[in-house]
Amino acid sequence: MRADAERSRRRILDAACEVFLERGPDAPLDAVVRRAGVGPGTLYRRFPDRTALVRALVTDLLTRLAEAARQARAAEPDPYRALRRFAHAAADLRMGAAIGALLEHLVVDAELVAARSQAVAEAEALLRAAQDAGQLRTDIGTGDLVLLCVRVSRPLPGGLVALDADGTLVHRHLDLALAGLRPGGADGAGDVADADGDAVRGAGPLSFEQVITAAARPGEPGGDGMAE
Repeated sequence: MRADAERSRRRILDAACEVFLERGPDAPLDAVVRRAGVGPGTLYRRFPDRTALVRALVTDLLTRLAEAARQARAAEPDPYRALRRFAHAAADLRMGAAIGALLEHLVVDAELVAARSQAVAEAEALLRAAQDAGQLRTDIGTGDLVLLCVRVSRPLPGGLVALDADGTLVHRHLDLALAGLRPGGADGAGDVADADGDAVRGAGPLSFEQVITAAARPGEPGGDGMAE
């Protein structure tokens, strides 16, 4: 792809992410055109309809998420710091909020499945490395990490959004949440415990496959939604 074409594509995808987050997945595509600063023809040549744009946006976000994990591992020899760096990069990409907003419009194809599998593998490697080093609780699954990032990075409702106008509050709350994933103690049953020694509630580590199954819709590859 020529450099100017790639720049146009990047502007469209970035604008689409912003518009869909601000106005919902049914926002008019004209708003994306205006935000990207391109002509309508430029958008529709690359993405002929909303479905194609949403699929490309989610695939792009997953690809960038995998790259963020690789960069975190390369930049931080300490496993927990690498995981933390990755989580903050995911928050900057607004991954959780974007995919959550677009899920109902998402049509899964082989390219998206491949991008998702790579992103999950990279995140899983970071999580396991931190656990193997004794820096992360052992009752955490990749699904737990993903949904934690989704919950923390979702935009605040109404006027509360003004509290995070500079984007720093989400990172503060993410650090607080990540601190809770550090090893605590253990209760008499051998379960991982919280800071007060009480066993953490729930059925155990949540896998990413469980997250995908819960989000599945009929008719997608594999017969069970986004799962392979």
